[in-house]
Amino acid sequence: MNKIVYYVASSIDGFISGENEDISGFLGEGNGVQKYLADLKKFETVIMGRKTYEFGYKFGLKPGDPPYPHMDHYIFSESLAFENAKSNVKIKKLDLDEINKIRKVSKTDIYLCGGGLFAGWLLENEQIDILKLKVNPLILGKGIKLFGDSKKEYHLDLTDTEVYEAGLLINTYNIKYH
Repeated sequence: MNKIVYYVASSIDGFISGENEDISGFLGEGNGVQKYLADLKKFETVIMGRKTYEFGYKFGLKPGDPPYPHMDHYIFSESLAFENAKSNVKIKKLDLDEINKIRKVSKTDIYLCGGGLFAGWLLENEQIDILKLKVNPLILGKGIKLFGDSKKEYHLDLTDTEVYEAGLLINTYNIKYH
């Protein structure tokens, strides 16, 4: 079965954005960002929560369009609806059976784009296999937490660390659930 890979930028103190969805402090260019963009090309499936999808509207995304045109999109929401969604954009209810169906039909591992609440729900249900954390050299103090409100504790196995310019690190972990 395909793995779910949470590939996400984070501050050193564990926030994926600052207050009011502010991402201005995160590195937006450089060889680490280029590595991330190249890695995204390997995925054919992306999952995300509603807030993460709607965050794209700030950058010109139109409702129903795919942020990653080469991927099949599954947006998990109880309230989101589109009149004219592209064929590779589907809305799903928050349900473990839906996650398992996506794992089975995806041709590649699955990119978990976020956000924190959705990632926290997946973590609580032991569905994230790999965490690829782009650790940015900043402390935010508040904002959206990496795993939302999740309270469970898990150990991780660090499998790789890549060091890039401007202090960006990409750490890859396997999550150990048992």
